Amino acid sequence: MGRMTRRAFAVAALSTLAMGPAAPGRAQPRAQAGEMRGMWIATVANRDWPSAPGLTAARQRAELIALLDLAVRRRLNTVFLQVRPTADALWPSPYEPWSAWLTGTQGKNPGWDPLGTALKEAHARGLQLHAWFNPYRVANHTDPARLVPAHPARRHPDWVVPYGGKLYYNPGLPEVRAFVQDAILDAVKKYAVDAVHFDDYFYPYPVPGQTFDDDAAYDRHGGGFPSRGAWRRDNIDKLVRETAARIAQVRPGTRFGISPFGVWRNAATDPLGSDTRAGVQTYDDLYADTRKWVRGGWIDYLVPQLYWNIGFADADYAKLLPWWAETARGSRTRLYLGEALYKAGDPAQPAAWQDPAELSRHLTLAKKYPQARGHVFFSAREVAADPAGAMARVVADHYGQPAPPPA
Repeated sequence: MGRMTRRAFAVAALSTLAMGPAAPGRAQPRAQAGEMRGMWIATVANRDWPSAPGLTAARQRAELIALLDLAVRRRLNTVFLQVRPTADALWPSPYEPWSAWLTGTQGKNPGWDPLGTALKEAHARGLQLHAWFNPYRVANHTDPARLVPAHPARRHPDWVVPYGGKLYYNPGLPEVRAFVQDAILDAVKKYAVDAVHFDDYFYPYPVPGQTFDDDAAYDRHGGGFPSRGAWRRDNIDKLVRETAARIAQVRPGTRFGISPFGVWRNAATDPLGSDTRAGVQTYDDLYADTRKWVRGGWIDYLVPQLYWNIGFADADYAKLLPWWAETARGSRTRLYLGEALYKAGDPAQPAAWQDPAELSRHLTLAKKYPQARGHVFFSAREVAADPAGAMARVVADHYGQPAPPPA
């Protein structure tokens, strides 16, 4: 999910962090009904939670509840919990093994139900819980022998493509698409989650000098398409359409949202694109036609990852925001904005990110666009530690009162 730093995450900070009062004299805006105020909780590589693999069930549960309490203190109303980070599960799934990020051993029962607990405790605090699934990533390595023997990727080695030092399920295989949906829908059947959430990884981000080897699948299934790119986009389109339909069938009222990379296409590539010069375009590189999904109302909400500062030359937040607002205008798809809290105060980032007010300016600018109906912050570790004070500034400037989650 996005581009991540590796600052140390002190869980102890969760119990001592208190939301400070608003700055003296600063006018507090009235809370907007149904405004999205969210944070992602990443479990892959133990980024946000749990703080390390192999903790006791009691410690894992306590850390999770501390994050939910943190969300309440920051006057957020939604958490996006990553429950399928690497073709595994944070609930008892008949399709995939328990996640190694819990116990340190893939397939080992952690002794409790993280997703069920998170849902119950989130709702008890007035928070929505969006269950976050990564569709195609199998492992952060390329050795199938390191997966548990019963892993679907070992039972079906023809489903898997090594690329860029990782293993991926091949999106071009109909049987893979059906399996991924089955694994996800198992959670939706068992738990009344408020939404199903996908991140930005469809076909993997390009790795220079490497080729994603889907030749056999293309030969078998790519007939009738003008190009491999068109076939790949159709594969992802099918995943999105079919998942949306199955969610509606299994649990009507549960929403479906996606958080893609923030640039659909550059205007130099397509006149419909944004005034950007991004090195990655979701349409061309990840084969995700995100604009089509929004304009067609295929999904309930979109959270483009607008992980750049205002004025950034190649991808200016102030240019991408109106582009996405115009894209969403007239569509049933709600627009929320993904915010790069993890960049705030990072010395490796441009000078704008050294200013604690940068993110607050994003929210101020977004108020000019009625299509922009809230923000989601990446991610929980930085919401907790807030090294630059950027999150505290957002809360002081914009979250003076609690707001109900989007209906």
